Amino acid sequence: MLYHHKYLIFLAFAITVVTGCSKDKEDPAPVITGPTPYTLEIPPGFPTQLNIPEDNPMTVEGVELGRYLFYDGRLSGRTHPDSLMSCATCHLQENSFECGINHPVYINGFTFGIAGKPTPHVMLPLINMVWNSTGYFWNGFVGSDNPEPHYRTLEDIVWMGVVAEHEMNGDTIRVKEVFQDLPGYPDLFKKAFGSSRVTMKNISRAIAQFIRTFTSSDSKFDRYLRGEEQLSPSELNGFVLFTTEEGADCFHCHGGSANPLFTTNLFYNNGKDTLFTGPNEDPRDRYHITGDPADLGAYKAPTLRNIIYTAPYMHDGRFSTLDEVLAFYNTGLQWSPYINPLMHHIANGGTQLTPNELIDLKAFILSLTDTVFIHNPALAKPDKFPDEM
Repeated sequence: MLYHHKYLIFLAFAITVVTGCSKDKEDPAPVITGPTPYTLEIPPGFPTQLNIPEDNPMTVEGVELGRYLFYDGRLSGRTHPDSLMSCATCHLQENSFECGINHPVYINGFTFGIAGKPTPHVMLPLINMVWNSTGYFWNGFVGSDNPEPHYRTLEDIVWMGVVAEHEMNGDTIRVKEVFQDLPGYPDLFKKAFGSSRVTMKNISRAIAQFIRTFTSSDSKFDRYLRGEEQLSPSELNGFVLFTTEEGADCFHCHGGSANPLFTTNLFYNNGKDTLFTGPNEDPRDRYHITGDPADLGAYKAPTLRNIIYTAPYMHDGRFSTLDEVLAFYNTGLQWSPYINPLMHHIANGGTQLTPNELIDLKAFILSLTDTVFIHNPALAKPDKFPDEM
């Protein structure tokens, strides 16, 4: 009896131990797999509201894939060396991801597509795009207020660039097939989006994620605001001219220390022309998006960051140098019934600054040059593409 009792106690203890061990093995801490969230650092003083769609959160894997795709000439859906074209064909990092006036192929910054058809506008730089919520292109055609759901986001611009006749002139089916067959790419799509199947939607998502990392915040003026560097007397005087209505009056459209983007991302008729003929006028101004006559001749105010690299200037590239732009605002403004009310010096034909004041204003604008941005290795072309590794 005693032996039997001891046996039962031992058996109960053994069952308890085994059961406890089994429970530990059966219920381990859950392992969470999936893309790694990408932390986009917001520079001091920059807006905290970011334009990132809910269905395309930024991830480390998505940005990595987007970098490859941004630079891969096979994005055109072609593989022959003479038929390659990528986003980076026109958007050069050394020109703040704009064509620039010194492009080796596109003369004076006027681009054309892979089939030779001219692009109907000069480029805007891809810089600090994650803070743009007012629409893309000079007239805001692609934006949240477009009734067509396929023309609203940065992601939409990617596939537009692939299929547009004046850009890559490609076929999305062929583009998907090309990357599906390239070693390494399906694995990257799997890591970024959970599926190795290449889709145009995920191509667009990845490239958009990469572009949203193009942030510039380390110009001389930024360092001045952070107390790390001093502006010269000329730059300081230019800053005063830039931010006062009685001076150059630039800040209403291009911001200042309170708006480090150096653009409002809004649309203005800035006095370039006098005559507007509605539907017969250049069909790419803001009027042709809103239908509001007040928007005749209105175009987006581009950022002034790295402006030294982004010639030619204005939507039609009419000015080749920054000096020409400053001369236009100084003495070349033209009145029309559609001139923006913020153009306070229109009655005098311009700001009428002295030659020395123009020198100072230019000095300040050049202090917005961010060479760290244009040499950032994280934004540069990869040394190898996935199928070369």
